[in-house]
Amino acid sequence: MSLLMELATTTGSKFPTYFVAVYVVGFIAAVGIGSIAWYNSKRPAGWENAERPDFIPGMNVEEDKKQDDQA
Repeated sequence: MSLLMELATTTGSKFPTYFVAVYVVGFIAAVGIGSIAWYNSKRPAGWENAERPDFIPGMNVEEDKKQDDQA
């Protein structure tokens, strides 16, 4: 029994670095996707006339609605 506990403590003490890498990449992706979604959403009060940054893709929601209505 003590051999199993010793084995568990020696192998479980190292935390795999790829777990950390997955979490870091996921966090960066979530922040990036969330930023794009925020810039494409309705602007908060005081930001109505602010220009969209060049690296944020535009969304043509009104044109899509017109095409759906015509079909």
